[in-house]
Amino acid sequence: MKYKPLGRSGIMVSELCFGTMGFVSRTDRSSSERLYRKAREAGITFFDTANIYSDGEVEEYLGSFIRDERSEVVIATKGFGAMGSGPNDKGSNAKSLRLALEGSLKRLKTDYVDIYFLHQYDPLVAEEELLRTLERFVTSGKVLSLGVSNYSAYQTMKLNAAAARLGLPRIDVLQPMYSLAKRICEIEILPMAKGEGLGVISYSPLGAGLLTGRYSHEDKPATGRLVENPMYTKRYLEERYFTLAKEFSAFAGSLGVEEATLATAWVLANEAITAPIIGPTNEDHLRLSLKALDFEITKEIATRLDEIAPPPPPAHDRSEVDR
Repeated sequence: MKYKPLGRSGIMVSELCFGTMGFVSRTDRSSSERLYRKAREAGITFFDTANIYSDGEVEEYLGSFIRDERSEVVIATKGFGAMGSGPNDKGSNAKSLRLALEGSLKRLKTDYVDIYFLHQYDPLVAEEELLRTLERFVTSGKVLSLGVSNYSAYQTMKLNAAAARLGLPRIDVLQPMYSLAKRICEIEILPMAKGEGLGVISYSPLGAGLLTGRYSHEDKPATGRLVENPMYTKRYLEERYFTLAKEFSAFAGSLGVEEATLATAWVLANEAITAPIIGPTNEDHLRLSLKALDFEITKEIATRLDEIAPPPPPAHDRSEVDR
């Protein structure tokens, strides 16, 4: 396992980040702790969670696991999502975020988090108001570094421009979705991150299971997250994604590598990515993700994967080398 600086924050993190969203909903406490321990044995020090995962119970799990080794791990959590039915139980206003952070710290059994993410853009909150709230989190020592998840490049740059103008803490880390099946962040977000020195921990490297080989011999699944979860149905249930999955699986087979390993290695190979977020729900899933650390994406492999899942068009019709 290698360790890398997380953008300009300088916080050193493992090159794989363990995403805990599957705790509770897909693994019980004992199974979750076993996965956590296996990840730690493999050298993973970076764990991502959120207040809304299983209504806070995931944070409670993780808090109990890290209690005796808090200084050895890097913890990221998030605020924005609804944690109740009240009008201020969600969003990025000062009251909502303060309640969210305090709740997360209590469930995680810690007095600080290493990275605090805004889980989603909130158009109702002025940039200065938002940044002042985040500044209080940082100056109080409860948050070490700031991040945004599911923000566009424009929204991120605008927020950091305001931070620079006001002399307030800036956003250091991004969390976009990124996989061979979903390459849209290559258009603006990843070039921005590279140019601005931002850390990137991308989520869903396996496309919610699409790139695991499960769908290599069927047009559309009858069961599973891609059918049963409306969020994943919206993202992946078009026929083209299953065509992609079949071709990807066949190519992985020709290389003699498991699909999950190849998919994760492809994300790891992008120099703009600090650490992809893996979400194993059993030890075999974790093993396949760890194998990606030793799998080289050669130029020939990258070229073939671009044929299977073509990169998106650029944001404009001029490259940086055009004069």
